[in-house]
Amino acid sequence: MTVREVQLDDEILAQLIDLSVDWEQEGACYGYRRNGPSDIEGNQVFLAYEGEKIVGYLFGHMETEKDMGSICPAGTAFFEVEELYVRSECRDRGVGRALFQAAEAGVSGQAELIMLGTATKNFRAILHFYIDELGMEFWFARLFKRLGEKKAEG
Repeated sequence: MTVREVQLDDEILAQLIDLSVDWEQEGACYGYRRNGPSDIEGNQVFLAYEGEKIVGYLFGHMETEKDMGSICPAGTAFFEVEELYVRSECRDRGVGRALFQAAEAGVSGQAELIMLGTATKNFRAILHFYIDELGMEFWFARLFKRLGEKKAEG
């Protein structure tokens, strides 16, 4: 497996959109929908390859902190990971870790932090991956509970 940062072109863009369709069909994340070109364009893109086949991707962009004073001071440069995806048949082989580490190396010197959010249905696995395996810190959670429809009285 090789991992590298790439410049986005039409061929890579089409492959990333196809992979996002696979991700959407998995139903593993709340509210995930396939990407369109505007979701990917303008991001730094890191790809994991086995031979010529893309087996995973990570993309994100640089930001400067404006209003999360409880997390980091205003003006802090950070890299916001928008998506990290690994083909289902390639999981548990270090692909996600390699992508994250490539992004970390790629933005080192530009960013003080890497941040991301997740809408996964398997929060235990995601927390294990990001916290235990990659050394990230847990700073924020947003939880929800669906409420049933109220029965009409009468």
